[in-house]
Amino acid sequence: LESILVDKGFRIVARIDHAAAAKKVGVSLRGTELLIFGNPRAGSPLMACEQSIAIDLPQKALISEDEDGNTWLSYNDPAYLKSSHKIKGCDALLMNIASALKIFAHAATR
Repeated sequence: LESILVDKGFRIVARIDHAAAAKKVGVSLRGTELLIFGNPRAGSPLMACEQSIAIDLPQKALISEDEDGNTWLSYNDPAYLKSSHKIKGCDALLMNIASALKIFAHAATR
């Protein structure tokens, strides 16, 4: 996912290895990493629509391992963010972001 995002012009803000942090405090946690990424071309217009969404930006993706050893990629769907922040008048932008996230996730999990 990281290389796909960078190739598409996104900036990786942080990569957090929750399992490694948990291990340091004696807690066993399956693979759990959070990738924080963004692109001002998408995020800035969204914040102009509804400034409160800034608390959920940059976008995040969770890569986690389940009890069977399968790896999962999760992220907040822009429809959830629209509802959560009561965004109005930015449907096209939200649909573009949702489409891009879906494409990136599909490419990363192939």
